[in-house]
Amino acid sequence: MKKVAFYTLGCKLNYSESSSIGRMFEQKGYSKVEFNENPDIFIINTCSVTDNADKKCRKIVREAQKINPDGYVAIIGCYAQLKPKEIADIPGVDAVLGAAEKFRLVDLIDTFEKVPSGRPAQMLASPIEEAVEYHTSYSLNDRTRTFLKVQDGCDYPCAYCTIPLARGKSRSDSIANIVRAAEDVASRGVKEIVLTGVNIGDFGIREGRRKETFLDLIKALDEVEGITRFRISSIEPNLLTDEIIEFVAKSKRFASHFHIPLQSGSNKVLSLMKRRYRRELYVERVAKIKSLMPDCCIGVDVIVGHPGETPELFLETYHFLQELDISYLHVFTYSERENTAAVEIRPIVPKNVRAERSKMLHILSEKKKRHFYETQIGKTGTVLFEDELQNGQMLGFTENYVRVAVKYDPLLINETKEILYDHINETGLMEVTEPELSYEMH
Repeated sequence: MKKVAFYTLGCKLNYSESSSIGRMFEQKGYSKVEFNENPDIFIINTCSVTDNADKKCRKIVREAQKINPDGYVAIIGCYAQLKPKEIADIPGVDAVLGAAEKFRLVDLIDTFEKVPSGRPAQMLASPIEEAVEYHTSYSLNDRTRTFLKVQDGCDYPCAYCTIPLARGKSRSDSIANIVRAAEDVASRGVKEIVLTGVNIGDFGIREGRRKETFLDLIKALDEVEGITRFRISSIEPNLLTDEIIEFVAKSKRFASHFHIPLQSGSNKVLSLMKRRYRRELYVERVAKIKSLMPDCCIGVDVIVGHPGETPELFLETYHFLQELDISYLHVFTYSERENTAAVEIRPIVPKNVRAERSKMLHILSEKKKRHFYETQIGKTGTVLFEDELQNGQMLGFTENYVRVAVKYDPLLINETKEILYDHINETGLMEVTEPELSYEMH
């Protein structure tokens, strides 16, 4: 039995796809193992979001060669679609598969014979226009939480982004197929499903036409038995409608947690970025959520150092976020991407200034998160406990994304428990006192 191992870079969408491709290999008789367990085949699923994709890819290939010099190395993912020739020339790489080919990996590369030294890898990377099929995927690496892909590709031409070039146009599976996938996940004992994709609010496009909506999808998933909670990973503010917010507020299974990309709090920078909203809409979305779910957790994506972001415009973003009733930030430092509109925009923000701005927003994020946690003290929440340990304590997330630490108890793993928020510990986690004496497990 041949052994196959995966190394996944980037987003949760990549993790869901690696997991699904891994199950295809297992169905063909392969044994899925850890990267360091001397596999016969190494599959590296790459990302293109950061500017050191090439460096990371080369390093992982070198490590694979150390582990098994005779091992077959295949590269898939966004970077493989964007730069297949560049990757094919990396010593040790045997195959590069693009977006249209990666789900056929186990069939396309049926011999898995190493490329002779000094020769470029086999390239199977069609133009992105040919990436039109949709493959429902979900991760099963974590027994408490699964990332379920519900949408792929993007039709938004944001100035800084290569994702449309790496993943193609927006497309989805049918609600019926996604519900079946969720039911399969539930049958495996998983309690939480996180919905993921490139632009999940654009869900419902098949064969180039909109056939269903994201609201239709979450209404159907809310009826899936066996799943304790669904969580929406990220949704664009212009696609987060009042109807979606109102449904989540009264739903049986959807968590009171939204992650809404902002990218900039300056309308001028949003225009340069070619975003499809202005900050006034963002304020409206946050206000609507908080009016219906006062304890809802709201996360925000922000990009610092985008071309054209002057010191004054950055401060506009900083003060906008400071005043906004949000819970935490995901801060991304802008990095140049070939074939994007942003590389032509001036002035360019120096890299040291980008780093300074990033640091300022990371500090603000910590303040926002602590303030949000403080507003929860004395209230109750429902925790899904994981088997992850930190300083001898076990951890879990509540429905509104408060991370809780309690004394380790193996009976609590993958169980939900209502708890009383007590205090924030020195590491920034919420602690509860004697939860096992207070409430019954479900």
